Amino acid sequence: MNRSKIQNHLALFVSMAALAMLLAPAGALAGDAAAGKTVYTVNCLSCHGETGKGDGPVGMVLQPPPRDFSVGDFMFDGDGDGKIATDADLAAVVAKGAGAFGGNQMMAAWAGMLSEDDIANVVAYIRTLKK
Repeated sequence: MNRSKIQNHLALFVSMAALAMLLAPAGALAGDAAAGKTVYTVNCLSCHGETGKGDGPVGMVLQPPPRDFSVGDFMFDGDGDGKIATDADLAAVVAKGAGAFGGNQMMAAWAGMLSEDDIANVVAYIRTLKK
């Protein structure tokens, strides 16, 4: 392939990548689900359980029980954009705790303990738990 064809292909690729970024859903956080599983295991599993059903050893005694991630039913508009259950909403709940949005006060606020990347990663992992 000659140089001009390579440059044209590269320009097309860059343009398509830029377009994909513009068309990404609002509030999307490019999290890494594999890294999020580690964050989840260390910080969330005790309440939400191994498979996200809200049946962890601590979660089993909480009333109301922790959110069942396997259902994928989320109820807060954490970023205030009028849409519920976006990645940004879930990240806000993880960062500020569910109580900040009228939910269970037992859901810890993880801002300051988890980095923004950790929160994005755990949100990506939580999304994988829906059955």
